[in-house]
Amino acid sequence: MTAALLDAPGAVRDENHFDPALILPFLKSQIADLPDGPVELKQFSGGASNLTYLLTVGGREMILRRPPPGTKAKSAHDMGREFRIMQRLKPHFPCPTPLAYSEDESLIGSTFYVMEKLTGVILRRDPPKGLSYSAQQASVLCQNLFDTQIELHLLDYRAAGLDDLGKPEGYVGRQIKGWCERFEKAWTDDVPRCEAIMAWLKAQQPADCPRSALIHNDYRFDNVVLSPADNMSIIGVLDWEMATLGDPLMDLGSSLAYWVEPGDEPRMQTLRMQPSQLPGMMTRQQIVEYYSKKTGIEVPNADYYYVFGLFRLGVIAQQIYYRWKLGQTKNPRLQMFGMFVTVLSQVAEKVIARHG
Repeated sequence: MTAALLDAPGAVRDENHFDPALILPFLKSQIADLPDGPVELKQFSGGASNLTYLLTVGGREMILRRPPPGTKAKSAHDMGREFRIMQRLKPHFPCPTPLAYSEDESLIGSTFYVMEKLTGVILRRDPPKGLSYSAQQASVLCQNLFDTQIELHLLDYRAAGLDDLGKPEGYVGRQIKGWCERFEKAWTDDVPRCEAIMAWLKAQQPADCPRSALIHNDYRFDNVVLSPADNMSIIGVLDWEMATLGDPLMDLGSSLAYWVEPGDEPRMQTLRMQPSQLPGMMTRQQIVEYYSKKTGIEVPNADYYYVFGLFRLGVIAQQIYYRWKLGQTKNPRLQMFGMFVTVLSQVAEKVIARHG
């Protein structure tokens, strides 16, 4: 595998900068055999939530994660919780090895944790230059992606010591109520009100899936690392900040919201974040059928979970856009997030319209 296929971090943005030498004594107290230095810090540009850095200490590469600046929901950026999830999950499921966590905000201005760096390909909007997939390879890749999500949903979370991570009962109702409230708090007058969407989600709310599960809550291609040996098998799942115990069909709906397929309208194509349009990839309907067959869970109302996923994604985009509007972040990419909210809401309304 060539270096060109890997994510390349760049310089740290001014608003996200800190002196990495300040955390070296702490890291050496937590990580065995860590070299003395030198210490180097770079930042990955992807993602708009928690910040991700490449931290190099004496040639050893690690990943550092910390919350973004500005107003934020503490529960969505709990570094300690994410660290503990990976600690317990690692023996049972492919995820990075967590190395150190600090609650001392005086070091870099926030809590943070450090984990091992997994070397492999992370697929974003399109495969990196020099990497292509035949239709047959894309089909296998797609199955691998959802097989890993299914593996997570079927995991015995009690045996993994994760049964205190959340309360599965009443999960659907809490999610609908919570995401509606978050949208109303972050709403700005240049995006749709989404009143009809919120009303429909409340009125059509299904019962909780009888089989609760450990769910990732942001499962998509750019949160998995592909093996450098074949660029198709998954060696690790990243970004556990929103993981909890709950309804696996709500997690599937969140993944479907990211899944833009060739027949989708042009506005959704502009939002595509992963190569889900490649020949050989399943459609959303095929994914639902595949998931149901592999798990034994019936999905009679797949559109509900898809609309929930679209709305939830819109709320996340709006919360980020709200921070940008308030000047709490200067990242120019975030200026477009208001448009994302508009498009996602329009697509959700079209899906709802199919149901009268």
